[in-house]
Amino acid sequence: MVRNEEMRFVTSESVTEGHPDKLADQISDKVLDEILKKDPNGRVACETYVTHGLIIVGGEITTKAWVDISNIARETVKEVGYTSPKYGFDYHTCAILNAVGRQSPDIAQGVDRGGAGDQGVMYGYATNETDELMPLPIVLAHKLTEQLAKVRKTGNPSDVGPFLGPDGKAQVTLRYEGGKAVEVTDVVISTQHTEELLDKNDPSHMSEDARQRIIQAVAMPIIPDYLITDKTRFHVNPTGKFVIGGPQSDTGMTGRKLEVDTYGGMAPHGGGAFSGKDPTKVDRSATYMMRYLAKNVVASGIASECLIQAAYIIGEVQPVSFMVDTFGTGKVDDREIERVLKELVDLSPRGIIEKLDLLRPIYQKTASYGHFGRNEPEFTWEKTDLAEDIRKRLGV
Repeated sequence: MVRNEEMRFVTSESVTEGHPDKLADQISDKVLDEILKKDPNGRVACETYVTHGLIIVGGEITTKAWVDISNIARETVKEVGYTSPKYGFDYHTCAILNAVGRQSPDIAQGVDRGGAGDQGVMYGYATNETDELMPLPIVLAHKLTEQLAKVRKTGNPSDVGPFLGPDGKAQVTLRYEGGKAVEVTDVVISTQHTEELLDKNDPSHMSEDARQRIIQAVAMPIIPDYLITDKTRFHVNPTGKFVIGGPQSDTGMTGRKLEVDTYGGMAPHGGGAFSGKDPTKVDRSATYMMRYLAKNVVASGIASECLIQAAYIIGEVQPVSFMVDTFGTGKVDDREIERVLKELVDLSPRGIIEKLDLLRPIYQKTASYGHFGRNEPEFTWEKTDLAEDIRKRLGV
């Protein structure tokens, strides 16, 4: 949210699907997907922990379906790319511990009557800064990590691809003036790699040739030319090398990359993680709904920026609060926008699930490269089908 005339620096980060925390998110969401395929009414709160040679899958699941959690975890590790001991983690040999229990009946009795699965505060945000109606820093950060994964998987357009590992990160810092991005000051690309990319004269560092090839293959196709200046700095594996990566070097847990999942720090986050949770958990489903509403407000042209907050109580059907803030960009009063949005959609958990068609096995895809700003058909909360109704009801 860069709204004034002052110069500001804004930074967002993203991580690849091979980052340990994202690996954990994907396992949790793949468990959820496999249950929803067989039992759309299953209740899932699945948490995953990954470390050197070990995966622990825990949480609370109540379902009529049977799924092979060990096989699901192993398949996910393989899909992500940990297929060889050279990466320090291998789907063939990692140990898997199933520590899943059942959902508490005390929680279930509130959810069964249509109430929220937990208390919490949820936020949705949109801005017309990009075509995705997302903040530019997080859009660029996600595109960098997606490009890094593409280079790794295809080996093109750089010959460093075959020597890259699944673990990786990117970070982008932009300088804003007058509320608009005018320069990318720093780009960080940290990528796991094999020893082939080390400097033969100084094996504590990646070779300069490899570093430049990564910049050309990953950063330059993504960062817009108009934002690159002679002062833009590119940092590739700033410690020198990144041979030991993935769960071998860093414990991963479900739900630890909240700002990566949402708006990159440009908007508040309610605190609830998404992955591994079925849509009766409003910290997931209601956050999707708040994004849907905020995006439609901006898409309607009513405002150039919109933040929406809702709060729920466990077992209660409707939110206890609902707030719209357009930061002075709205063409009508924010309270009027609130009134119209509540007329257009049912904000109960059941209403959200039905409106966004959330009882589908769509969630593993959300667990990498952000839950918002995506145009794949699974991401129903990214539709802008309410925009015309919002305009009409507000008389704009």
